[in-house]
Amino acid sequence: MTYKKKLIEVALPLEAINKASAREKSIRHGHPSTLHLWWARRPLAAARAVIFAQMVDDPSAHPDLFKTAKAQERERQRLFRIIEDLVLWENTTNETVLQRARDEIWQSWRYTCAENADHPRANELFDRYRLPAFHDPFAGGGSLPLEAQRLGLESYASDLNPVAVLINKAMIEIPPRFAGNRPVNPRSRADAASGGSWKGATGLAEDVRYYGKWMRDEAEKRIGHLYPKIEVTAEMVEGGDNPRPDLKKYVGQKLTVIAWLWARTVKSPNPAFADVDVPLASSFMLATKTDKEAYIEPVIGGCSYRFMVKVGKPKDIEAAKKGTKLTRANFGCLMSGSPVSGDYIKAEGKAGRMGARLMAIIVEGDPGKVYLSPTPEHEALALNARPTWRPAGDIATRMTGGNCTPYGLTSWGDLFTSRQLIALTTFSDIVQEVRERVKHDADLSSFTADSSALNIGDTGAAAYSDAVGLFLGFSTSRMADRHSSLCRWDPNPSGYSPKIANTFGRQALPMVWDYVEGNPFSPSSGNLFDAVGWIVKVIETALSAAAFGEAYQLDARYQDTSGSRVVSTDPPYYDNIGYADLSDFFYVWLRRSLKPIFPDLFATLAVPKAEELVATPYRHGSKAKAETFFLDGMTQAMRRLAEQAHPAFPVTIYYAFKQAESDGADGTTNTGWDTFLAAVIEAGFAITGTWPMRTELGNRMIGSGTNALASSIVLVCRQRPADAPTATRREFVTALKAELPAALTHLQKGNIAPVDLAQAAIGPGMAVYTRYAKVLDAEGNPIPVRAALALINQTLDEALAEQEGDFDADSRWALTWFEQTGFAEGDYGVAEQLSKSKNTAVAGLVEAGILVSKAGKVRLLKPVELPTDWDPTTDKRLTVWEMVHQLIRVLESGGEGAAAVLVAKLGSKAETARELCYRLYTLCERKKRATEAMAYNGLVQSWPEITRLAQATPRAATPGTGDLFDDDGGR
Repeated sequence: MTYKKKLIEVALPLEAINKASAREKSIRHGHPSTLHLWWARRPLAAARAVIFAQMVDDPSAHPDLFKTAKAQERERQRLFRIIEDLVLWENTTNETVLQRARDEIWQSWRYTCAENADHPRANELFDRYRLPAFHDPFAGGGSLPLEAQRLGLESYASDLNPVAVLINKAMIEIPPRFAGNRPVNPRSRADAASGGSWKGATGLAEDVRYYGKWMRDEAEKRIGHLYPKIEVTAEMVEGGDNPRPDLKKYVGQKLTVIAWLWARTVKSPNPAFADVDVPLASSFMLATKTDKEAYIEPVIGGCSYRFMVKVGKPKDIEAAKKGTKLTRANFGCLMSGSPVSGDYIKAEGKAGRMGARLMAIIVEGDPGKVYLSPTPEHEALALNARPTWRPAGDIATRMTGGNCTPYGLTSWGDLFTSRQLIALTTFSDIVQEVRERVKHDADLSSFTADSSALNIGDTGAAAYSDAVGLFLGFSTSRMADRHSSLCRWDPNPSGYSPKIANTFGRQALPMVWDYVEGNPFSPSSGNLFDAVGWIVKVIETALSAAAFGEAYQLDARYQDTSGSRVVSTDPPYYDNIGYADLSDFFYVWLRRSLKPIFPDLFATLAVPKAEELVATPYRHGSKAKAETFFLDGMTQAMRRLAEQAHPAFPVTIYYAFKQAESDGADGTTNTGWDTFLAAVIEAGFAITGTWPMRTELGNRMIGSGTNALASSIVLVCRQRPADAPTATRREFVTALKAELPAALTHLQKGNIAPVDLAQAAIGPGMAVYTRYAKVLDAEGNPIPVRAALALINQTLDEALAEQEGDFDADSRWALTWFEQTGFAEGDYGVAEQLSKSKNTAVAGLVEAGILVSKAGKVRLLKPVELPTDWDPTTDKRLTVWEMVHQLIRVLESGGEGAAAVLVAKLGSKAETARELCYRLYTLCERKKRATEAMAYNGLVQSWPEITRLAQATPRAATPGTGDLFDDDGGR
C-alpha cells in the first residue's frame, strides 16, 4: 500500500505541547483526573496533540501541493498553530478549535483513501466516508481514548485492570450513550415545563448531583451521630494553664468538626512505663503559617499524659515540628525519653498491640479553622465504633515505593479506623438504594421502561440507573482516598490553609504515624458532597459525548481489538508502578458498590496480578525472571499491535524514561528503557520518531544519579518490512554518521529544548537501527538495543562537537575550558597552552571581555559579571561565547523583551549563539552543573518569543550583519 508520512514522523511544536501538559497538572476542577485517581495518567494536551499528529499528513508527503522545502515548512507551521491552539486547556471543549483539527484529519484521510483505491482491502481499510476507529490496549486512566473520541474517532479502550476499565467506561462509554437526555430526578421533572437544553452529558451530570446529595443526606441520617459537633464553653476560654481568648466569640456555639488528629501508640519500651501507650507523633504542629501557628503540647503528669492545643508560635518550634520522632522510623518515649526503635514498633504492630490517642480536634471557624484540645467523649465515641463489615484481602508485602505492612497493617481493612469503615460501608450500600430510586424516576420520564443493564449496552431506565450508580460508586472510592488511616494532616500546604492530605500523595502506601480522620459531613475537604461535586464537574465540562466509545477488560497480549484501528497507547513502565497492587485499595470498595452492575468485572476478590506486565522481582522470584517476563509479555503485546494496527498510520507508544543510568560496558543507557525498546523492535516495529514529553510540573533537570526532566517518551512506530536487510556494525555506524547530523540540525532549527535533544535524537538513530532486520558485530552476533543506544549517543556527541567549527577561535577555547573548569579558576599556564591549540591567546580572550586573568590564574566571566552597557555593533572582538552569556544576563535581568533588543542588534549572528547553547547544555548535563544547564536551556526555550519581539525592534544596519528574519528556511 501507499502511505503518507505523518506530521509526527517529521516535526512537532514540542515546547507548546510540553508547556500545556505541565500546566495541566495544576488544573483541578473539571479535569478528568479528578473523576477517579489513576497513577501516571497522560496529560490530555499531549494525548490530543499526538493523536492529531499521527493522523495528519506531513507537508513533505505532498510535493505536488508544496513544491519547495520553504513551502512545506510554511504549511508545517500552519499545522503547528492548530496544535498550539488544540493543546490549551481552555480549548478542551472549544468546538471551533476541535472542528478545525477534525477537518485536517479528514482531509489527510481522504488523500489516503484516494491513493489506496486499488488496495485489495480498500472497502474495509479505506472508506472515505468513515474514519478508522481508535484503540488503546493499555487504557489505564483513559486520557488517550478520551482525546481520540474528542477528535471525532470511535474510541475503544481495554485494560486488564478492572479499575481502569471502569474509569474508561465512565469517560468514553457512558456519556455518549445518554447524550442529550434530560435529567430524571423529581426536581428537574418539575421544572421540565420551563424548557431548556441538556447538551452532551449535562443531564446525566445533573442527576448525579441530585442523587449524590440525597445519598449524602441519607448517610448523615444514619451515621451522623458518629460525627458530633463540639460546644465551646467558657471553661475552654479561661483554660486554666492554657487560656484561649481566641475562642471567646464561639462560647455557647456548637461548631462542626472538620477532622480528628490521632497519634498511633505503642507500649513504652522503658520498664518503668511499660503500661503507658506512648505516642508516635511525627509532628506536633497543626498550622505553621506565620501569625497563625497552632500546635500540640503534651502535658505529663505522673504515669500519664494528655494533649493540650495551643495557639501562637511554640517556644521550641523545631522540637514541635519533630513531635516525638528521632529519626525516620525511630521515636522517643514521651514519658522517659528512651528510644523507641523501628524494630520494636514493627513487633508491636504485628502483635496487634498498636493503639491510637486523640491529639487534637479541628473545627470550622468563622473564618478559617479553629484548633481544640481533645475531649474524652470524642475519643471514646470513635474508639467504641463497631463496624459490621471490613474489606478483605492482603496488601502486597513488597510494593514499589514501600508500604505499611511491616507495622502490622497487612489487610485492606487495617487501613481504616472503625468509624471510617462504618462510613464507607454506608456510602457503598446507599449506592444500591440510589439505583432503585433512579430507575423508578426514569420509568416516570421519557426512558424506556425495561430491565436491561448497562453492562450489556442498553440505554433504558435500568441502564441509566446503573450509569448514575457507577459515578456515585466513584464518589465512595474518592472518599476512601480521603478517609483512611494513612491520611495525614498537612499544616502548611503550598498556597492553602492546613488540610487533610489524601492517602495517595505518591504511588505507594507508606506508614503514617499521626493520621487524621475527616468528617464526611463537614463543609471542608474530604466531604461526601464535594466528592460528588468533583465528579459532576468532570461530566459537565471535560467528557466528550460526540462519538461512540466502549471499554472492556482484556489482556493486551491476546487482544484482537486493534485490527485496522489507529493505536496510541501508554503501557506499564517496567518496574515503576505496581498498578494492580495499588488499585486493590479502590477495588475492594468499588466491588461492594458496583458488583451488581458489573458482575464480570468484579468476579474475583482482587485485581488480576499474575498477568500484569510489570517487572516485579518479588512476584517472579528474581530480577532476571521479572525482566524476562516483562520482555516476553511486552513483545507479545507489541506484536499484536504491529500485526493489527491500521497500516496507514504509525502506532504511538508512551514510555516513562529516566534519562541516564551509567553502565560501564555499554555506555549510558537505562534498563527499563532499553528492555522496552527491545520488545518493540522484536515485535516487528521500526521506530520512525521519538519525542520527549515533559509532563511534570517543576524544573528538575539534573540531580544526583538521575537527570530526568521528561516524564515520558513517545515512540512513533511502523511495521518493519518483511524483506528488511541485514547490516554490519560498520554499515550501521556509517549510516548514523551520515544521517544523524542532518536530523540534529533539523531538530535544532525546530527549537527543540536542549534538555530534550538527546531523547529526540534517539528517534532518527533508532530509525536507522530498525530499518535493518539485524545489525551484526564482527563475530556475526546481533548488536543489542543497549549497544545501539550507546552508539547513537556517541554519534550525537560527535555531531554536536562538529558544530564547534561554526564558532570563532575564542569561543572554541572557552568551550573547551568550560568543559574542564566551568566558571572556576584555573592556571594561567594551562590556559595559555590551550589557547595556542585554538589559535588565540589569553590576552586576546581578556580583550574579548570573556576572561579575567590575575596573579597566575584565569577565570571565565559569569553572565552576571559581564558589562551592562555592551553593544555588539561596536564590539571589535565579538565572540559567540559573549553573545550567549550576554543574552542570558539580559534575559534573567530584563526578560524576553530586553533580550529581543540585543538579538535585533546581533542580526543573523544570533542564530550561532543559539547553536552554542545546545553544546553548552550537553556539557553541563554530563558534568551535573544544574544551574548553568537551566540557563542555557531557558534561553533556547525563550528563543521563539525573543525573535518574535526582535522583529518589531528597530535596529541600525551594521556592516556584515544579515537579516535574521528573512523568509529563508520558513522563519
